Amino acid sequence: MLHGQRVVVVMPAFRAEKTLDACYRAIPHDVVDMVLLVDDASDDATLAVAERLGIPTVRHAINAGYGANQKTCYMEALKAGADIVVMVHPDYQYEPRLITALVSLVASGVYDVAIGSRMLGKTALAGGMPRYKYIANRLLTGIQNVMCGARLSEYHTGFRAFSRRVLETLPLGANSSDFLFDNQMLVQALAFGMRIGEVSCPARYFEGASQISFRRSVVYGLGVLRTSVAYRLWRWRLAAPRIFSAQPELKLTHPAIVGTARVAP
Repeated sequence: MLHGQRVVVVMPAFRAEKTLDACYRAIPHDVVDMVLLVDDASDDATLAVAERLGIPTVRHAINAGYGANQKTCYMEALKAGADIVVMVHPDYQYEPRLITALVSLVASGVYDVAIGSRMLGKTALAGGMPRYKYIANRLLTGIQNVMCGARLSEYHTGFRAFSRRVLETLPLGANSSDFLFDNQMLVQALAFGMRIGEVSCPARYFEGASQISFRRSVVYGLGVLRTSVAYRLWRWRLAAPRIFSAQPELKLTHPAIVGTARVAP
């Protein structure tokens, strides 16, 4: 808990048996009130490791995708009474010890969203990020900043903290069930006037850390460009994309969305 606010860490997991233990132990448990793991139908020992560590876990009955995993993560965190929710990948690619810094930005009331950026401090390449991914990240970020009128150092980090209001306001039910979810969520936050702060965060690239293939990276990049164009058309009032809709049925707190969580005990 920080400044009287309940902090819940969510871990969207898929085949994380080799890294989950180290990642969990690096979490600052003096600040974090609860850790939740959502397993996306892993076919390894992720569940066994989570059970050994005593992490409350929800399991998708089928592999639903990274975005779908996050939707379940945030719904479960809201049900657990979270005031601030931090997403940490259990592959230990990001530095969990920086959770306190992210939470502080949100708990202070200065920011609604805080992200751990690999581009601040020039640690991405030093941490092993493939050069083509680094170049693509910088290029796509530059394009999105122009299209969205923002100045973020990156839109593609998987290390984030959100206030409860953000998760209850954004139409996350309209987002992709795949990797594009992350990017759509940040652009939605900009569209809804949420304040976004950044913290420099080193990242580790090693065997066992999750990485998407080149083909899926290309698909993701094209999705980022579509999201950017959709935002600009929405801002010009030339289109009404669902991801920028204020319709209650697209919010995670709506019964219709909650009911779509495909999970097993």
